[in-house]
This record gives sequence, structure tokens and C-alpha cells, in this order.
Amino acid sequence: MTSASKPRPSILYPSQTIERAERAMRCTPLQLKLLVTMVNQSVSLIAIAGQAGLHNQYTHKPLSEMAAENELLWLIQVGLLRREVDGQGLTDSFRLTPLGRQLVQKWQESQDPACSRPTFRDRFYNALDRWLRLPI
Repeated sequence: MTSASKPRPSILYPSQTIERAERAMRCTPLQLKLLVTMVNQSVSLIAIAGQAGLHNQYTHKPLSEMAAENELLWLIQVGLLRREVDGQGLTDSFRLTPLGRQLVQKWQESQDPACSRPTFRDRFYNALDRWLRLPI
């Protein structure tokens, strides 16, 4: 087995971290297709905001650039995404973290479409987490 074909060991995260990240994924207006794309490549904010996000099937509805960036920054805070860095510093592109990869894989393997639909409780706790910005 070559080093390229070896499965990556999973990082173990606290259950609270995983629950908060899954809840954020369910509540985001971003579609799973965007997160799946981020497994292999970074995606720029321009490809997510406005009509481009709708055209690329990254969003459920057109989002302003500010709204899209706010959603992406929240997903960074819960540990799903990271911002790409180049030789000049931060870019406007985003990519999945190891936690994000684990959850995207889990959701792709799930046959239950209800796992991606947020409940009222999910929306309430996600809004509360975003407002308070409490670390876990």
C-alpha cells in the first residue's frame, strides 16, 4: 500500500464540538455540494455570493457577499472551514478542515435526508451559539 492510498486517521473531537458543527451545517444556507467541492479544492467567496452561488448550486438562494462571508466565518468558528493562505497572506478562498471532512463524509454516506434538515431546536441553538460566540 502506498502512502497516497493509506486512509487518514480520524482526529477525535469532543462530542460537543461535533454536535455544534453538525448543527451549524444543518442551519447554513450553503448546500452540501459546496462543502463536497471544498474537500478537493478551495472555493472563493465570489463563487459563493450572488447569482454565482445559485448557478454553482452552492446556495439555496442568492446571498449577498456580506451574508455569504458571515456564513463562512461562522463555519470557520465552529471548526468546519479554514481560510486559504497564499504567499501574500489570507485570500478570499475557503477550504474544509479535518472536522469538516469527517462530517461531509458522514453526510454523504447517510441515506437519511432528514439528517440535513434543521429542526426548530437546531435553529434556536445555532442562533444562540452565534450570538453568544461561546467556545466549546
